[in-house]
Amino acid sequence: MATATTKTISTETETLPCSGRSVPVNFAPANFDPARDLPRGFLDFLAPLHEALTSRQQALVARREQALAAARAGRLPDYLPASPATADGWRIELPAWCRDQRNQMTGPADDAELVVKMLNSGAPGVMLDLEDSTANTWSNHQRGVHNILEALSGRLGYFDRKRNRNVAIKPSATVIFTRPRGLHLHQGGIFPGVLLPAALFDVALIAYQADAAALQHPLSFYIPKSESAEEALWWRDLLQMIARAKGIPADAFKCMALVEAHPLAYQMEEFAYHLREHLLGLNLGRWDYMASLIHFHLENPEWVLPDRNTIPHDVAFFQNLRERLPEICHKHGLLAIGGMTALYPSREDAELNARALSVLAADKKNEALCFMDGAWTGHPDQNEIAMSQFPCPNQIHARPENPPARPDLRPAPHGIGQRTLAGTRAAVRTVIRYRNGVLHGRGASLLDGYMEDLATDRIYRLMIAQRMKHSADVEILGDDGAPVAHTPELITRLFDEELERLLGPLPVDANGEAKKLREARRIGEEMILRGEFTPA
Repeated sequence: MATATTKTISTETETLPCSGRSVPVNFAPANFDPARDLPRGFLDFLAPLHEALTSRQQALVARREQALAAARAGRLPDYLPASPATADGWRIELPAWCRDQRNQMTGPADDAELVVKMLNSGAPGVMLDLEDSTANTWSNHQRGVHNILEALSGRLGYFDRKRNRNVAIKPSATVIFTRPRGLHLHQGGIFPGVLLPAALFDVALIAYQADAAALQHPLSFYIPKSESAEEALWWRDLLQMIARAKGIPADAFKCMALVEAHPLAYQMEEFAYHLREHLLGLNLGRWDYMASLIHFHLENPEWVLPDRNTIPHDVAFFQNLRERLPEICHKHGLLAIGGMTALYPSREDAELNARALSVLAADKKNEALCFMDGAWTGHPDQNEIAMSQFPCPNQIHARPENPPARPDLRPAPHGIGQRTLAGTRAAVRTVIRYRNGVLHGRGASLLDGYMEDLATDRIYRLMIAQRMKHSADVEILGDDGAPVAHTPELITRLFDEELERLLGPLPVDANGEAKKLREARRIGEEMILRGEFTPA
């Protein structure tokens, strides 16, 4: 088991071996005293949660590894047998305060300015993220928790240097969700010699401190990275144990949940059933889902994907799931929310801005036609266009006629996009730049007009790995139209060349920046070569 004595001071993390991989562990700093530095009474609140739920989390993570190993052996995820979850006519009653979620804006919780701008954007929902878009370090995490609590109380603000004034959150009916870290991540430095589930620590820390009297709606969470229906029972028990410990009704906390893993796509209805006392809806987290799809098909050359930005938004493996998710949700009275559009608007580049908003409108119209109830966005300028694509307040009444009972959720990506050396090079460049952002404390970075976070970084690492693994079977074309063998040596050369391109514009005295870029290049290639593709 990892200990705090070996942590990397620069990132406040170290790695925990797990089935041949390394999973980052966020550690409190060496001078941190939990009894002194955590809220008074919190350790006593946390201890029974740890006793009841940590060993279960470890078992669930182990089952994920077993499911991935089974897929590698040819036993891919599939639908579960009929059960009360799929056969009974159960429904939830959607509360009035969340019936309109035509756009949910998302962003890193550790950025107070962005949090305020999102909450003042007019978006019906805002998700404050402690996961993919926040670098998983202690300082970033604690800043994020602070901002979440201040936002929930309506007190958060920031100083606008351009206008020389303070900007505060405006009163609104916007629903605030908190996304804790995923079930596969761990938090160290709280109990001696113990690694807590990061999800448990996050939810407990926020629920313990949130001022119920200041909340406009029940405390609500966004559950990430689930891979099976069984995991919903862990989240249900966490929410209900915390509620009982606080002396409030067991169903007091509410949640949305992301469908980001290929196995969960086959178990959405069972997952929702297990969480039905708390669940408001499901969200197709399509970039993580694409990464998971590649991960579960890594041994299959038919699944070597085209260059990412040549894959159409309505590609069949997305579209079939995009149509399946609202059918499951609306059958049971739940909201169905669409995924993120990665191309971002720009206030400096009019041509890019027009293209980004046009792509956004087409993407969200497609989701609305699939009976989704709302979108995910990350920029205030996207809100009006995204909302306008969806009927108000939702489409829960809408269901397709005679939908397939068990649609094909993995149609092979034939006849779409291009597979090019330029695409591989772009992937390498993004991996370096994204990891450089992480080393600077950023969990999300705007790169070449696209918002890249952990999900898209994972896609690029997996795409590069695919192209190496199946180089003999799948043609990747160079600039001259001739196939280019994607050997490990080629990938190393591309990493070297792209690093030099990134170093070139730096001033001669930017030694610290150059060092971080070189470290980002080293980490990115090593993760690919070691097969480290967990979402971390």
